[in-house]
Amino acid sequence: MTVRAPAVAGTFYPGTAPELAQVVSALLNDAASSARGKDAPKAIIAPHAGYIYSGPVAAAVYARLAPVRGIIKRVVLLGPVHRVPIRGLALPAAQELATPLGNIRVDAVAVATLKKLPQVTVSAAAHVQEHSLEVHLPFLQQALDEFTLVPLAVGDASAAEVAQVLDVLWGGAETLIVISSDLSHYLSYGDAQAVDRVTAQAIIDLRPSVSHEQACGGTPVNGLLQTARTRGLAPELIDLRNSGDTAGDRNRVVGYGAFAFYEKPAPREMSAEAARAALYGNQGAATIPTDAGHVLLPLARAAIAAELGVRAACPDESAPWLQTTGASFVTLSQSGQLRGCMGTLEANRALGVDVKANAIAAALRDPRFKPLTTAEFDAICVEVSVLSPVEPMQYRDEADAFAQLRPGIDGVIFHYGYHRSTFLPQVWKDFSDVQLFMGHLRHKAGLPPDFWDPEVKLSRYTVTKWREDDGAS
Repeated sequence: MTVRAPAVAGTFYPGTAPELAQVVSALLNDAASSARGKDAPKAIIAPHAGYIYSGPVAAAVYARLAPVRGIIKRVVLLGPVHRVPIRGLALPAAQELATPLGNIRVDAVAVATLKKLPQVTVSAAAHVQEHSLEVHLPFLQQALDEFTLVPLAVGDASAAEVAQVLDVLWGGAETLIVISSDLSHYLSYGDAQAVDRVTAQAIIDLRPSVSHEQACGGTPVNGLLQTARTRGLAPELIDLRNSGDTAGDRNRVVGYGAFAFYEKPAPREMSAEAARAALYGNQGAATIPTDAGHVLLPLARAAIAAELGVRAACPDESAPWLQTTGASFVTLSQSGQLRGCMGTLEANRALGVDVKANAIAAALRDPRFKPLTTAEFDAICVEVSVLSPVEPMQYRDEADAFAQLRPGIDGVIFHYGYHRSTFLPQVWKDFSDVQLFMGHLRHKAGLPPDFWDPEVKLSRYTVTKWREDDGAS
C-alpha cells in the first residue's frame, strides 16, 4: 500500500493533528449558522490557498455538507496542476493520501474505470508536491464520515474531457464533486474585485468560459459548468472575497469564491424550453402578471430576513409562474443610494428560487459592500427585475452599436475576453448619454472607459421591474 505524504502540512495548514482539527473545526463552526437549514449540494467549488487566507471561504461551502455527513461515501476531487505540467487529467500512483488527521483511501473501482479514458493517466510526479488537492483533504475529513477519494490533477485538457470524467463518476447521493480553484491572482484589491465579479457571474450563469487568468482552476471549473448545464444543476454563490479581506495586504491579492451546485428536479417535468416559453411567451415579453411585485418583493425581503434571522411577513409562493425558469436581478437601496445588486443573466432555475438566491446575494455577498446588518434591514428598499431573453447585437463598429442602443429600455452586457459586465436599464437614469453609459460599463468590466476592439461582443435585454416604494409590495 503506497501512501502519498502531505506536502504542505505545516505551511498551508497546521502540521499536527490536534491543531489542524481545532482550526478546521473552528472554521466550520463559524460557517455553520449561515449553512443551517440549507440543502446539501451535489458539487462545490472551493479555494485552495493557505487556511489563513482562504480557509473561511472554503468553510462556507464545506459547512453545507452537514446534512449528508454520513451519506457521502465517495469524493471526486479535481484541482489544477501548479508544479508539473501534464496532458489531460492525472490520477496518483498511491493507494492512499495522508494528512495529519489520517489516511484517505483512493477509490480503486473508480480508478479502474477512469483508466479506460484516453485523457486520464497516472502520474505520481503531478501529485507529490501539488497543493490544490491536498488542502481540501482536512476539510473533507472533518466535514464527512468515512469516504473514499478520486483525486485528479488537471493539466492541459478541454472542458469536454473534464465533463466526461465527471459524467462517468457522477453517481448518486453517495458521490460529491469538489472542484478546487482560486480566482484572480496578484491584482490590486479593486481590480481583483472587478475581475472576480465577472468570473462569479459566469459561474452562476453556467457559462464554461472561465479563463486561467480568472481562475487557476479554470479547466476543471469549465468542465463542471458544462456538466451542470447539461444536468440542470442550480448554482449558488456562497462567498466571494480575496486575501485583502482575510489576512493579506491589498496591494496584490488573490481572489477566492465558494459555489454550490444543487440537483433539483424540473418542476412538473417541465423542460427548460417550455419553462422559458411559459415565462416569456413567444415574443420575449414577460407574461408573468403585471402585479407580480406583490409576490416577488415580499419573497425577496423574506429571503433576506431569513438569512439575517429577523422577522418578516411570510410570502405567498403558490403562484405557478414562480416555478417557471427565469432570470432576475435584485437591487437594494438605502436612502436613495445603492446598497447591493446581484442577479442572473441567463434563466437556469425556477424564477422564485432565482429571486430568493439573488436577494440573499445582494444583501450579503455583493463584494462592493459590507454584508447587510439587522439594523439596516427595515431601512432598505427592495427592487426586483425580471429579465427578457438576452439578444446578441449585430453591428459594424462601435458607432453602429451605440446607435442601436435604446436609453432607458435596454439593459446591456459588455463582453471582451474574460472582461464582462452589465447594466440594468434602470442605470440609464444616472447617465446623460450613450457614451457616458458605455464608458462606465467598460470601466465596470475592468477596462478603460474608451476601450473598443472588433472582438467586443454586446448583448441586450429588457426588464419588467417592481420596487417597494412604488407601492408594488
